[in-house]
Amino acid sequence: MGKKFGLGKGLGALIPDEIEEKVKEKSNNILIPINNIKSDVEQPRKNFDSEKIIELSQSIKLHGVIQPLIVRQKGEDHYIIVAGERRWRAAKLSGLKELPCIIMDLNNKEILEISLIENIQREDLNPIEEALAYKKLIDDFKITQLELSNRIGKSRVAITNTMRLINLDKRVQQYLIEGIITEGHGRTLLSVDNNDLQYELAQQVIDNKLSVRELEKLIKNINEKKQNDSKDKELNPYYQDIKNQLQNYFGTKVNIQNKKNKGKIEIEYYSEEDLQRILDIIDI
Repeated sequence: MGKKFGLGKGLGALIPDEIEEKVKEKSNNILIPINNIKSDVEQPRKNFDSEKIIELSQSIKLHGVIQPLIVRQKGEDHYIIVAGERRWRAAKLSGLKELPCIIMDLNNKEILEISLIENIQREDLNPIEEALAYKKLIDDFKITQLELSNRIGKSRVAITNTMRLINLDKRVQQYLIEGIITEGHGRTLLSVDNNDLQYELAQQVIDNKLSVRELEKLIKNINEKKQNDSKDKELNPYYQDIKNQLQNYFGTKVNIQNKKNKGKIEIEYYSEEDLQRILDIIDI
């Protein structure tokens, strides 16, 4: 099959102590021909930065693969990657003929856990890939978010917030996958129910380089306008006409609340100078 080699010091940085012990118990360390190694279709990470792969391949040419891949055996001479697909892709690009690997005898749950943990700790997953990986673990293995939190070392709140991103419009999810908008933008857009409006707002974030705070303010203004438009629809044409005349007269926003021929008129101002201007109009 290949030559044996040492486990290496990088493993502890890759996965938590509990799973590291599992690795030691269930592993066999060898050098494997690179053509005998295949990627895993269930791997959480779907997108790989080609420029970073090229950079890593240059490093591998100079220094080799310092940290072994974790693989599982499939057939006599074939292996499926559990952790380390980025290194495998870069090694193929660099022309390497064999790779240091840790062969592990794992069940499906352990495979997904280790692959997910590696990508999360290396921050290799985009927010949507991470959310889908969490969902797969929870759905496939019937565990709670709290149990998942204990397994992978992330807070339950963080897991919940990340999983909610799956509810975004698919076009907005793609922006997150590509890193065009941030996870913070995505969480803020979740407060918008309409998918088309989510997409339009995401476009504004991109076009105007809006921060998360600026996006929050924009959504707040849209919601306030909707509320005011709703109030306007409740006014009969007579009161609506009066409202329009008052707004033109004072040069500011005016609200009329009418119930059973009783109500109130609100005249908005935005500074002390604006208030004085309105008082001058009233001649007070």
